[in-house]
Amino acid sequence: MKYAWIKQHVKEFSVNSMCRFMAVSQSAYYAWLHRVQTTREKDDIELAAIIRDVFGKSRATYGTRRIQKLMVNQGRTVSRRRIGRLMREAELACKTKKKFKATTDSRHDLPIAPNQLERQFNVHQPNQVYVGDITYIHTREGWLYLAVVIDLYSRQVVGWSMAEHMRTKLVNDALMMAIWQRKPAKGLLWHSDRGSQYASESHRALLKQHGIRQSMSRKGNCWDNAVSESFFHTLKTELIHHQIYQTRDEAKQAVFEYIEVFYNRERLHSANGYLSPLDFELQHKAA
Repeated sequence: MKYAWIKQHVKEFSVNSMCRFMAVSQSAYYAWLHRVQTTREKDDIELAAIIRDVFGKSRATYGTRRIQKLMVNQGRTVSRRRIGRLMREAELACKTKKKFKATTDSRHDLPIAPNQLERQFNVHQPNQVYVGDITYIHTREGWLYLAVVIDLYSRQVVGWSMAEHMRTKLVNDALMMAIWQRKPAKGLLWHSDRGSQYASESHRALLKQHGIRQSMSRKGNCWDNAVSESFFHTLKTELIHHQIYQTRDEAKQAVFEYIEVFYNRERLHSANGYLSPLDFELQHKAA
């Protein structure tokens, strides 16, 4: 391990300094460096290159579990312990999680729909149950608000909308995008929190127009809308908290690319057996 660390950092520090720091002799290091590599060491080098590539393509978000699942999908079995060791040696660390505040304003006298979803998050057909929520994104130009619509079947984000306000039009536009793209049959269940946007007259009229049943979380209970909360947590962890956006347009472009290019099409999702939402739907459509 000491010799490997020295070799890894040889372009940054002198060998002499690193050997003194690690309390090893230069002659021992060079003897190790020029010895014949074992089959295991050669395999480690090949694996480390694969791991660095996967980690980079995941935008520094995949840990040992997802990397292992991806390798299994490619026909290669590697233990999570070995992947973790190679990641540490390559100094690959996943992005850390941070807390964020809610944007729900449930202090209103508008009608509240009953909780019909009842935390039944496992759905066996597409376009049966959608869930949605609103979050905020900080830019130096001001706040940008994001509303999403997620199909519980595959966890695909099927509708989204961004604006500098969080009026009802924000959630209506997101839902209309989902309706336009997916064309769900009448009877779709639509679950959200109790925010005033979702309880508004214009939103309820939109649901009635398209034959959509409405469901709302219980008061102050974020677990009733856990899938939406989880998506926003992932978005914040993997993208938002690691960027400083100068303008709303810059943030919009980043979020659009994250949702449509990475999250829906590439990111492995545990609820889908570690398939991306799009691959999950395509696989089950072909079955």
